[in-house]
Amino acid sequence: MNRTIPLILAVALFMENMDSTVIATSLPAIAVDIHTSPIALKLALTAYLVSLAIFIPISGWMADRFGAKNIFRAAIAVFIVGSIACALSGSLPAFVVSRFLQGIGGAMMTPVGRLVLVRATPKSELVAAMSWLTVPALVGPLVGPPVGGFITTYFTWHWIFLINVPIGLIGIWLATRFLPETESMETPPLDFLGFVLSGLAASGVVFGLSVVSLPYLPPATGLITVAVGLLSGALYLLHARRAKNPLLALELFRNQVFRSSVLGGGLFRIGIGAVPFLLPLMFQIGFGLTPFQSGMITFVSAIGAIGMKFVTALIFRVAGFRRVLVVGSLVAAASIAINGLFTPDTPYLLMLAMLLVGGFIRSMFFTGVNALAYAEVSAEDTSKATPITAVFQQLSVALGVALAGGILEVSTSLHDRSLTLADFHTAFFVVAAISAAASLSFMRLAPDAGNAISGHGRLTTPKTLETSTAGK
Repeated sequence: MNRTIPLILAVALFMENMDSTVIATSLPAIAVDIHTSPIALKLALTAYLVSLAIFIPISGWMADRFGAKNIFRAAIAVFIVGSIACALSGSLPAFVVSRFLQGIGGAMMTPVGRLVLVRATPKSELVAAMSWLTVPALVGPLVGPPVGGFITTYFTWHWIFLINVPIGLIGIWLATRFLPETESMETPPLDFLGFVLSGLAASGVVFGLSVVSLPYLPPATGLITVAVGLLSGALYLLHARRAKNPLLALELFRNQVFRSSVLGGGLFRIGIGAVPFLLPLMFQIGFGLTPFQSGMITFVSAIGAIGMKFVTALIFRVAGFRRVLVVGSLVAAASIAINGLFTPDTPYLLMLAMLLVGGFIRSMFFTGVNALAYAEVSAEDTSKATPITAVFQQLSVALGVALAGGILEVSTSLHDRSLTLADFHTAFFVVAAISAAASLSFMRLAPDAGNAISGHGRLTTPKTLETSTAGK
C-alpha cells in the first residue's frame, strides 16, 4: 500500500485533533491574558464544536462540487487563518469567533480527508490505509493535554495556535505535491433547507450537551437547546423523505453493514469520548497528580494506538470484520472499565500496561469500524457516506463527555460532597457498559460482511484473487 496519501492526510488531521484538546490545559492562562474567566472561556470550546456540527454535513457536497483535493487544501488554509486569529485575540468575543472560524476548517478537513483516501485507495487496501488515518483521532486527545501544559508553562499560550501555521503550510504543500487530482463532479443544487435543519439539529445537540455537562450557562439553557436540536432533526427526517437530493442521504442506513458501522461505532464512541475527560480529572483530583504528570500517564495509550497500526490489516484478514468487531468492542469496553479499578496504590507500571493494551484494542476497533462504513458503499456515494459518519462521530463524542460529566454531577449531588475517587469509578463503569452494548450491533452482521475490503475468506494467491475480483 502507498502510505504517502494516508500519512499526509493524517498529519493535517492530527493538527486538528490535537488543537481541539490542547486548549483545555491552557484555559486559565488564556483567561488571564484576555481578561476573562476560565469558565466564560469554555464558550470558545463550545464554539468550535458547534462550528463542526454545522459545516460537516455540507463537506461532501463541497468536495463533489469543487473537488475533494481543493477543498482539503482550502480547509487547511481556513484552519491556519483561524489559528492566527486565536493567537491575536485580545478579548472573549474575538477568541470565540476565531475558534468558530477554526471549526469551519476542521469541519472540512476530517470528512474530506477521509473522502480523498477512500477514493484514492482500492477497497482491498482500505483497512491498511484507514489504520494510518485513525491515528490522529486516538493520539490527539491524549497528546494534547501534556503538550498544552508544556507549551503554556515554558513558552506562552499563543504558540499553541501559532505552531499550526508551519504545520498547515507543509500540509498544503504535501497535499499539492502528492495527493491525486480529484475532478469536480456534476452535483445537484445545494439542499439549503436541509443544510439549515441539519446544522440546527447537530449544533443544538452538541451545544446543549456541552452546556449540560459543563454548566457555565444555566442547565436549562442546555436542555432547551438539545430540544431544539432534536426537533430540527425530526424536521430534517421529514424533509429528507420529500427532497429530491437531500444533503444527508439517510437511505444509506438501509444497508445493514453501513448501519452497523455508524450506529455501533457511535455507541462505542460514547465511552471513548468520556475517557479523555475522565482520566486526567481522576488522576488530578482523585490521585493528586499534576496536569503534566497525568498527561504523561495517559500518553501511553497513544503509543498503543500507533503500535497497532502495523498488524491491524492482518487481524481483519485472518478473522474477518464480524468476529473482530464483536470481540474487540467487548475487550475495549473492558479496558475502559479497568480504569475504574485504579487507585493511588495501584502500581504505575500496571496502570501503564493496562492503558497500553487499551490503546492497542481501541485503535484496532476504530480502524475496522471506519473502514467497514465504506465496504458496501459505491464510489458515487462515498461523498454522501462521509459527512454522515463524521456527524455521528461528533455527536457520540459530545454525548460521552456530557454523560461522564452528568454522572459526576449527579453523584456529588446525591452525596452532598465534592468529587471523590469513587465517583470517577462509577462513571467509568457506566460508560464502559454503554460501549460494550455496541457489540450487539456487530453481532447482526453476516459472517462475510466486509470481506471485500478485509480479504477474509479468500485464497491469497495472486491468480485466485485476480479471478475472484474479476468475477465481481
